[in-house]
Amino acid sequence: MVTQRQLKTGIYRRLLRNVYADPGLVADHQLRSRAAALLMPSDAVLGGRSAATWQGAPFASPMDAVLVLIPNASAWRGPSGVHVHRTTVDPVDVTTLADDTRITSPVRTAWDLAALETVPTAVAALDGMVRSGHLDVDALRHAHASSRGRWRASRVAKVLPLVDGRSESPPESWVRVACARSGLPAPVPQFVVVDAGGFVGRVDLAWPEHRLIVEYEGAYHFDELQIHRDDSRYKQLVAAGWRVIRLSAADLRDMDTVIARIAHMLAQPLFAG
Repeated sequence: MVTQRQLKTGIYRRLLRNVYADPGLVADHQLRSRAAALLMPSDAVLGGRSAATWQGAPFASPMDAVLVLIPNASAWRGPSGVHVHRTTVDPVDVTTLADDTRITSPVRTAWDLAALETVPTAVAALDGMVRSGHLDVDALRHAHASSRGRWRASRVAKVLPLVDGRSESPPESWVRVACARSGLPAPVPQFVVVDAGGFVGRVDLAWPEHRLIVEYEGAYHFDELQIHRDDSRYKQLVAAGWRVIRLSAADLRDMDTVIARIAHMLAQPLFAG
């Protein structure tokens, strides 16, 4: 039991209007989605980024609006922090979790992500869903092939060819999408580099025929020990005859420059002095 007075003291964390959580719980997007599920009508369902947090693509931030899909005839508006989208959701498109939370099926989640998000964001999410085993991309292709006249099928068609579950992080997916849009050759995600001595390393993206590697360095790469390890690893890759482009989060804010760097390196002779 929790009293109004206890709620007013600020001990409990407010998630949505009239929904509070124990402060010991991680206040991520999935928790906010569970809060929305307590308020939404029985025929509503969590969708898009919100459903994807259970399906291998937990990329929604805690402050992103929770997406709730409701029937077209429903008058429910939802509280602040919830985005309501009116649409048709067939029973086959609904998955019920152990706690009775209703979310869209992986194929429907993937369709809605491809339809509603930007192409880079959608590809990153679908890559995660495929990699985690939640999404069968062939099932999504089948849904698209039989989707004549379906809502935003043309948007989904742009995303489908770019999905690759080998990508292990959103930045890898974003760079792949940018390469495809720029007409550059497609890189191989998570490529294993070997030399005469055997295994050298597994890299984020590679163009083997050009001996070019792109590596994304997240925040953890910037502590002193990791910097030393990375430098040693890159020296090994270079010694094995590879060229390496290292990218940070700051670099990804200017994807045009990233693509220009990749294109420049791809155009260089392999053994330029």
